[in-house]
Amino acid sequence: MVKLPECIEKSEYEKNISSQTPEVKIEPADITIALAGNANVGKSVIFNNLTGSEQVVGNWPGKTVDLAEGTFHYNGQKLHIIDLPGIYSFSTFSMEEIVSREYIAHEKPEVVINVLDGSVLERNLFFTLQLMEMGVPLVVCVNQMDIARQKGFHIDTEKLEKALGVPVVPTVAIHGEGLQKLVEKAIDVAQTRKVVEVPVEYGGEVERVVKQLEEFLDNEGLDLGYSNRWVAIKLLENDPEINKQVESISERAIQYSTYLALELEKIHDEPSFSIIASERYALASRIAAGAQKQDKYKPTLSEKLDKILIHPLFGYFTSALVILGLLIWTFVLGNFLSEIITEAMSFFQPVDAALSGPVIAVLWNGAFGGFVAGVTLIVPFVIPFYILLSYIENSGLLTRVAFMMDSFMQKIGLHGKALIPLILGYGCSVPAIDSTKILETRRERLLAAFAITFAPCSARTIIILSLVAIFVSIWWALALYVLDIIIIFIMGKLALKAMPGEATGLIMEMHALRLPSTSTILKQTWNRTKSLIYLVFPVFIAGSALIQVLYVLGILGPISNFMAPLTVGWLLLPSFAGILLIVGVVRKEFVLLTLVSFVGTDLSLALTPVQFIVLALIGMLYIPCLSTISILIREFGLKAASVISAANLITAFIVGGIAAHLLSFIL
Repeated sequence: MVKLPECIEKSEYEKNISSQTPEVKIEPADITIALAGNANVGKSVIFNNLTGSEQVVGNWPGKTVDLAEGTFHYNGQKLHIIDLPGIYSFSTFSMEEIVSREYIAHEKPEVVINVLDGSVLERNLFFTLQLMEMGVPLVVCVNQMDIARQKGFHIDTEKLEKALGVPVVPTVAIHGEGLQKLVEKAIDVAQTRKVVEVPVEYGGEVERVVKQLEEFLDNEGLDLGYSNRWVAIKLLENDPEINKQVESISERAIQYSTYLALELEKIHDEPSFSIIASERYALASRIAAGAQKQDKYKPTLSEKLDKILIHPLFGYFTSALVILGLLIWTFVLGNFLSEIITEAMSFFQPVDAALSGPVIAVLWNGAFGGFVAGVTLIVPFVIPFYILLSYIENSGLLTRVAFMMDSFMQKIGLHGKALIPLILGYGCSVPAIDSTKILETRRERLLAAFAITFAPCSARTIIILSLVAIFVSIWWALALYVLDIIIIFIMGKLALKAMPGEATGLIMEMHALRLPSTSTILKQTWNRTKSLIYLVFPVFIAGSALIQVLYVLGILGPISNFMAPLTVGWLLLPSFAGILLIVGVVRKEFVLLTLVSFVGTDLSLALTPVQFIVLALIGMLYIPCLSTISILIREFGLKAASVISAANLITAFIVGGIAAHLLSFIL
């Protein structure tokens, strides 16, 4: 039987705290506050509201993989805010869980704010109990109270505070409600250093075994930076990382913990980690039941929509419509904006270096031509894409698409959650590959990264839209995206055969659908667009000028002649295409940049419709840019990065050559 604190009267646990921990105020000083909790509970929203930073807020699991830090001042007090990754436990199954528990244990923030989703209180309390086991200064923030009320839940935060024995503050962070009180409570806890010594007490055999092991660890003088009670629980759960740390200090502790765990397993006839988890769930359920009531259940609009969005049949159509809608929106609106901007910049025409002189040619064709190319060929397409992508992320649609695509992703050894970094790869491969950290195993991360390198990032999208959508047709551009999905599937199947193994099941938070705020969409779009603009425009201007210099000096001709058997003979492209492919390895935009430097913005003077399509297809598939190769080496090593790059290159030339010969009979 689990010993539970009462929700109505002051618990024995609270009485122990008041007697054991004197509230001694300390002088004002810098305070570090860590935000911890499950994914999608609103930690990043709170972080942004408090710090005013530009942290991206996304509505899908595992968004915060790395630590995000910000500062702000409140009543003369400087506060450091750390937004920890969204996790569900303190196990070592993922990098996020390790990062969070190591930070709390070893960096020792003055207070931890545990953010809960009020609409799923019982499930979130499972993690709260683990924080309490660690004995950290704690404030519980019950966020998304508006959604809880919509679902008919009435949460008595006073009863919840009595049950937990730590301050509890209700908030609606997206509207800023309750955040001032939350900060005040956090400062108060930090200044009094009110730490719970015995935060969670289980019942029966479990509590007896935990106390026996804790006492043994105390006698051994064990100090891992965690409380010995927490270490005892993790040993009983057979946590591999804690086992390793304890074994290096005391083998006797490992032997004794194994003996006690086996004793528990004989009594309960189940694994010891499952026994501990059951104790936590029982306690979380009892606390939640005592602190909340629910009116007669009425399905929310989000739940009604989910009957269609994740329906076994209709869900596939809605997911396909979301992805197709993202592409069509980008093509149609981008093409419309591009025509307007191109008309406005129609005064720009390249000049002949022989007539105007090399300096004028470099400055006009190169530097100013690079700027015109950026304005007319990048901005019109990138901004619409990022606007709608931000909406899909923050509304919760992306999570539904990932869920429905799980069966498809399983065929290439992944699960639906891998679709998240794959779709992010349509923006940029570098952060997409970095975001594969949300996947559980190195094998899954490597398979996902391999698929991402075939996804057309914004730079490749620029090439597709600028070459095909503008000079051939939108539908041929869309056809390239469809072909790319087929290629990703085929290459994924081949990679799966080369790296056989069993894919893990899909476990992810299905957050309620919501209309994201316009400010969030615009801020996220600007954060993504500005980094591209700040990088691409200087590169376009400087790179275009450099290419003009090489052109004037006559260096580019021999390179083109050397690659002619491949570019002209097999790919049926003009002879100068070899130069385009070489410079494109640095950044894919250089393909377009160099082409504009050669012939101006009216590219139809140099290429036929078939050549536009083939060049875009090659640019979409061939070797990743240097920044992508760099992160592949960092994450997976030189060998894996080389194999992935070679696969991209070979695929591009095989598919490009076949397409060139087939299309020559069609167009």
